Amino acid sequence: MYFGHHSQSLHCLAGLVSIFLLDKRKRFYQNVSITQGEGGFEINLDHRKLKTPQAKLFTVPSEALAIAVATEWDSQQDTIKFYTMHLTTLCNTSLDNPTQRNKDQLIRAAVKFLDTDTICYRVEEPETLVELQKNEWDPVIEWAEKRYGVEIGSSTSIMGPSIPARTQEVLISHLASYNMWALQGIEFVVTQLKSMVLTLGLIDLRLTVEQAVLLSRLEEEYQIQKWGNIEWAHDYELQELRARTAAGALFVHLCSESTTVKHKLLRE
Repeated sequence: MYFGHHSQSLHCLAGLVSIFLLDKRKRFYQNVSITQGEGGFEINLDHRKLKTPQAKLFTVPSEALAIAVATEWDSQQDTIKFYTMHLTTLCNTSLDNPTQRNKDQLIRAAVKFLDTDTICYRVEEPETLVELQKNEWDPVIEWAEKRYGVEIGSSTSIMGPSIPARTQEVLISHLASYNMWALQGIEFVVTQLKSMVLTLGLIDLRLTVEQAVLLSRLEEEYQIQKWGNIEWAHDYELQELRARTAAGALFVHLCSESTTVKHKLLRE
């Protein structure tokens, strides 16, 4: 590369495999490079400029993000596996905005996950799982409450905890400090973890990707340790979730960097 400048799990995986078989294309390029244009950094596949699904010029706001995307393309072997290219997908979503959502809609979609946040829903039994949730999840909630000066709490009710309006307002205000690209990444991570609180912890570097993913799957991992699992299916799902979550978190950070510094055109 060179730079210019159990059954349910099996059913789910069967569906994924069928999608993956379709979501492939023979690699048609030899080299990947990046150049800087008027709108930002562009990706070149040999001498072709990469385009989005809507045929827009694929342009990203930072050199670091361009390098990360170029690495995804360069890492493909004989067959391009699009389903492994999470950063490219997030960039395409940011550029094409297929759902035509504005910044406020993106923010509210992410914050809405507070109402059903994974770590705010607690079981009443068995006692060992109750204690596990308390020991693992409470410190994260307490961190978030202190970090943002809000109340979140938890509940064993099927309705979940009652999140104060002020908490939502504070988090909406916090997310408003991010640009549209970073917000696409934040919502992507929230969707993977099914948790706004864990996402905040991950983006704020309070949690690692491995920790955030494990905490999001705490009850499932508990059941697997107790009853066993279909090993390959579990491992595959876990690795996929880690990959998506890591890509989303990286995307947020790369899109949050200052883009005001002027760079010279990169050379191939």
